Amino acid sequence: MFENLTSKIESAFSFFSKSTQLDEKQVDEGLRKIRQALLESDVALSVAKEFIANVKPKAIGQEVLKSITPGQLLVKIVYDELVKILGSEKSEINLNTVPPAKILVVGLQGSGKTTTSAKIAKFIEKNFNKKVMLSSLDVYRPAAQKQLELLGSQNNIQTIPIIEGQLPTEITQRTLAAASLSGSDVIIFDTAGRTQIDSVMMSELNNLKNIIKPIETFLVADSLTGQDAVNIASEFKKTVDLTGIILTRIDGDGKGGAALSMKSVANCPIKFLGVGEKIDDFEIFHPERIANRILGMGDVVSLVEKVSENLKKEEVEELEENFKKGQFTFNDYLKQIRQMKKIGGMGKVLGMIPGISKIKKQIDEANIDEGLIGKQEAIILSMTPKERDNPKIIDGSRKKRIANGSGTDIAFVNKLLKQHKMMTGIMKRMSQGGGRNFGGLDGIPPELFNNLK
Repeated sequence: MFENLTSKIESAFSFFSKSTQLDEKQVDEGLRKIRQALLESDVALSVAKEFIANVKPKAIGQEVLKSITPGQLLVKIVYDELVKILGSEKSEINLNTVPPAKILVVGLQGSGKTTTSAKIAKFIEKNFNKKVMLSSLDVYRPAAQKQLELLGSQNNIQTIPIIEGQLPTEITQRTLAAASLSGSDVIIFDTAGRTQIDSVMMSELNNLKNIIKPIETFLVADSLTGQDAVNIASEFKKTVDLTGIILTRIDGDGKGGAALSMKSVANCPIKFLGVGEKIDDFEIFHPERIANRILGMGDVVSLVEKVSENLKKEEVEELEENFKKGQFTFNDYLKQIRQMKKIGGMGKVLGMIPGISKIKKQIDEANIDEGLIGKQEAIILSMTPKERDNPKIIDGSRKKRIANGSGTDIAFVNKLLKQHKMMTGIMKRMSQGGGRNFGGLDGIPPELFNNLK
């Protein structure tokens, strides 16, 4: 996420690394590099100009304390301004109304509206313990209503039954009546997409909004479309008075221009991020956490939250106890592999670790294959309980049996054993107090990444 922008901004910060004071000439040169990085990442020109204009007076003439460098000081100034542009603080979903709370989902075709509608429903049911009903008003795209019905069925979310030939206004009235009878707390209306800003369809959308009277109107926008997504948000804001934006495919967005420009240009908060295809790949938008990611500081808070959601309390306590003892068995390893799969894989985890961008080249060269995690799991499952607890007993004949049982080869088994040995060493160092000197990723041996090939 935002890899290109992060790399360019870090390069700009390195310009200040040897300075003892930030004078105007230095600041101008550094901010020129940051401005270029923003524009190359599809940030709106007006937003980039405002950003630089706000940062410059705060940076010029700042005395550098003995404990920090000019680059670190500028990072703090830039961070504060990034948070301000992104929205200062998270904007909560509003369900504070007489039930059922009605949510209208709008956007262009292909932006991911239907999938996002199901994600919102799942998020509300999980986090607010509310009964949600899904309703598709898209009578134009073939199988659009079937798609929402299938998503509802797969995730145990109620959907309004399909009646062929009904108009969007008729489906709306039927949904309102059905929700009242079923006691639904929330209704999510998935509207027809537009290939472009079409005046006839926008008029229909405005008419639907007047009937539904939603408490929230979310625009679903594809972050990969960059500046186009920002322009689309501005147009929808004029027509239906948006209350929030949901950016999809943010996990594939290396530039980040849409996220940085949306709030300022469209005057509408970003409320959620779609970070993958699964129903749970859906995050609350936290401006300060996104600013951290952009500046290469990772997002440990989100990582911990994801782990906490999926890991049982007793498993955490058991793992902590093993770490304290300096133990790391293959049973522990298996739990970590399965946990990583739940969170979203190695790539997503690494993207949230502070300082990861500094060794990104090393990781890229390691050519980490997410599919190999499944092979590692198969190898561990092919071990006996005794072998998992004490890998030292795994000799040549045992390796051959494990390789055959897991559908891999002895070379791959050897790599996993070597990787486990390294991880055990790290755990022992941490249990003996060595973790204090790790400094983020600095204490992790480069070979660990090479063993993930």
